[in-house]
Amino acid sequence: MVMSKKVSVEELLKKAEKPSKLALAYHPFYEGKLQVMPKCAIRSAYDFAIWYTPGVAAPCKEIKKNKDLVFEHTNRWNYVAVVSDGTRVLGLGDIGAEAGLPVMEGKAILFKYLGGVDAFPIMLGTKDPDEIITALQWLEPTFGGVNLEDISKPKCFYILEKAREKLEIPVWHDDQQGTATIVYAGLINALKIVGKKLPEVEIAIVGVGAANTRTAIILEKAGANPKNMIMVDSKGILHSGRKDLEAEKDKNPWKWDFCLKTNSEGRTGGLPEALKGVDVVIAASKPGPGTIKKEWVAEMADDAIVFACANPIPEIWPWEAKEAGAKIIATGRSDFPNQINNSLGFPGIFRGVLDVKAKTVTDEMCIAAGNELAKFAEEKGIHEDYIVPTMQEWEVYPREAVACALKSIEDGVARVKLSRQELYDRAFAIIKNARESTKVLMREGLIKPPPPEEEILKKH
Repeated sequence: MVMSKKVSVEELLKKAEKPSKLALAYHPFYEGKLQVMPKCAIRSAYDFAIWYTPGVAAPCKEIKKNKDLVFEHTNRWNYVAVVSDGTRVLGLGDIGAEAGLPVMEGKAILFKYLGGVDAFPIMLGTKDPDEIITALQWLEPTFGGVNLEDISKPKCFYILEKAREKLEIPVWHDDQQGTATIVYAGLINALKIVGKKLPEVEIAIVGVGAANTRTAIILEKAGANPKNMIMVDSKGILHSGRKDLEAEKDKNPWKWDFCLKTNSEGRTGGLPEALKGVDVVIAASKPGPGTIKKEWVAEMADDAIVFACANPIPEIWPWEAKEAGAKIIATGRSDFPNQINNSLGFPGIFRGVLDVKAKTVTDEMCIAAGNELAKFAEEKGIHEDYIVPTMQEWEVYPREAVACALKSIEDGVARVKLSRQELYDRAFAIIKNARESTKVLMREGLIKPPPPEEEILKKH
């Protein structure tokens, strides 16, 4: 159910502030969120002769003969580097590498709990894009994949593109591909509900940062007509007459390309002009409320679809969009229906590409993942307030993994080939193990319970 208008903005803000207050107490209580644990049997000190010297020399020699054997003799097949330079952290901007580390640790526990992936936070002491690419090349022998995170635009596009070319492991930028995957999944089902088709609808894309740049690319590859897209940045609608963007085309060729191939009507102006008569608005821009006004939504087509994804406050409150005539509304928040949440994507996608030891992860794999997410929700029974799965529906992650793994095999970038059933059984077992292991550690007191929320909130 869409949240009642009677809930005040003050109450919503207070609710949004609660995790921050708890985080300030819980982070130092645990002294971080990750640790390294053995996964092999240690029955006595003798076992170290197997896992370390002298026994370890035997697998080392085998790997020297064939480098791909590193995926069999070590955990490289399941290692992912969560890499950031701290230049665009969670809407906080350029806060530095050290300040970004708590975010990357958080990302790593999502990888483990939701996808069974052993992810490591790596903050880099450089902001130079070419140095970041070099660092990724240096790290490659240890990892089975790379998750780029919280890197400012436009260099994030360049880094992703070049790293994909240079590395023979999957490189993923979650701010781009993760968001795009979930938006695509939600849009597929939203269009089914209103009886419209992706190649035919007009889409306004509000905000042309990392998320919406890749969303536009993914939607086009999935069948949307770029001529029917109207993109809006902070200075207005993108069109071929935007001299400011033409002057910056060497630095940001992606944005200039949008000027040339979108907006076939040649619209100019700002948000009101962009939303007029369109079927869909996908916003990842300035937090609201009021970034998108109610009267602008009222000017959209019948059965309009509104994705207002800014956090912590969406560009327009869901109830306002509903009152203005929108049929389906999605946000980035967990306390409204239809949360567009990246955590639905990257754990399962990486599970899949790691399980086949893929050499890359492509936009087509994002589309395969989005299709599977949409299918899972459709089987559950989609409606106006349920267009994508929730994080609690963990069974979606093995299915998403299978979809990406099969696409990797189909595209010829998988180092190993497994059947659909083998892939599912493997992904299900690994993810279940990660979840159950955490529960066991908590039950046995090896992970201490946090201090009571009430005590912390009283102090603040």
